[in-house]
Amino acid sequence: MTEYLVPSHASQAEFTEKRSTFIGHVWPVETEEEAREHIGEMKKKYHDARHNCWCYLLKDGPVRYSDDGEPQGTAGQPMLSVFQKEGVTNVCCVVTRYFGGVLLGAGGLVRAYTQGAKDALDAAGVSAVRRWVELAVECPYAFLERVKLACAALGGAVGEIEYAAAVTVRALLPEGEAEAFQARVTELSAGEFSAVELGEVFRAAPVEG
Repeated sequence: MTEYLVPSHASQAEFTEKRSTFIGHVWPVETEEEAREHIGEMKKKYHDARHNCWCYLLKDGPVRYSDDGEPQGTAGQPMLSVFQKEGVTNVCCVVTRYFGGVLLGAGGLVRAYTQGAKDALDAAGVSAVRRWVELAVECPYAFLERVKLACAALGGAVGEIEYAAAVTVRALLPEGEAEAFQARVTELSAGEFSAVELGEVFRAAPVEG
């Protein structure tokens, strides 16, 4: 399976532009039904808002958007473009607008809805769904941060961490970087502990942005 990017988790972001309040929400979704549910929840929650504009984009699935009463092309499409530009899929976004009495104009609306989507995505963070090699490193607590840094330096992500007499780090490394990580851990510890390969997994893990 090929790698793709998704939101790490649900998020919310809010800002005010010329007295209009924009509230952006982002969710990771797997199906069109999930996306529709989130849109329905927001329309119910913010039923008194002037607009609840939305978009969703599914991997190998439909792409939909709505301006929800805003001038055509000023809301849903600019929001969708944020995720297409960032390469993020399996995502649903709703940007709610409470009108403040001041008209923003078409250009102002495009900028505001773009910002609403981008701020919510930034708050969510981005994860890469890809094939990873999972390794476990059992080490003294004093080495925890160094092991995490070694993982990040090779484009990896830290998974679960177990805290006991020693700390066990589950590290996810891109294919091709597992051996380099093992060598780095052995070097760090002067051979006192090592990274044990557990196998391959296909899952989402946060990426640095």
